[in-house]
Amino acid sequence: MDDNIEDPHACENISDQEEDNCLQNDFKTSKLGTKDYWESVYQKELETFKDIGDVGEIWFGEESMSRVLHWMDKSKIPENAAILDIGTGNAAFLIELARHGYRNLMGIDYSPASVELARNVLQAEDLTDVIVKEMDFLNCQGELKDFDICIDKGTFDAISLNPEKTEEGKELYVQTLRGALKEGGIFALTSCNWTKEQLLSRFREGFQFEQELPTPSFQFGGKKGNSVTALIFKRDPLVFPDP
Repeated sequence: MDDNIEDPHACENISDQEEDNCLQNDFKTSKLGTKDYWESVYQKELETFKDIGDVGEIWFGEESMSRVLHWMDKSKIPENAAILDIGTGNAAFLIELARHGYRNLMGIDYSPASVELARNVLQAEDLTDVIVKEMDFLNCQGELKDFDICIDKGTFDAISLNPEKTEEGKELYVQTLRGALKEGGIFALTSCNWTKEQLLSRFREGFQFEQELPTPSFQFGGKKGNSVTALIFKRDPLVFPDP
């Protein structure tokens, strides 16, 4: 990732009234929300991998994967569970899932360079059974369905930063996610932009909050917060109106 990118957080170091308003409003949009930005990032990482075998950066660090995998182990998620990695990047999470014994894995990304990188990395790890597709999650045409678990580690953040149709994108994300999961399916979300309260509000329709995973905390100005939020949701059953 670019070390010189702007800080996408918008709720830090503000008054109580401003913080209340911030819970209802978005932070500023950014180039981090554009496809061009991520295509450029993964094109460079693809070239680096081909040159020296370096897979590139793990978004949010290895601990972001470890905490979700620990939750999956404790929850006894079966090894044949259908798992979707939304915005797979360099396939780092898919590799860790495979190492933990999960064998029904798919990753998607809208960046062609990301998909090529992911496939190259998986091949180097001899994990050719893992499926990676070039696909925009917000424009999947109903192709994604019947997953037991969907994992997002930064993709919803990027969609939230898109300068174009930001609110529409977030609403479409929730709709698409609901369609991709089975009834009772699990959604594991890691975000560095949104607080727990904001995410609970965003995913209140169609999802039940299950658990907050522990993440590093900080204290500033007498207030305590988390630099990363990691939540587990469960998809509600479909409810059809009476005729």
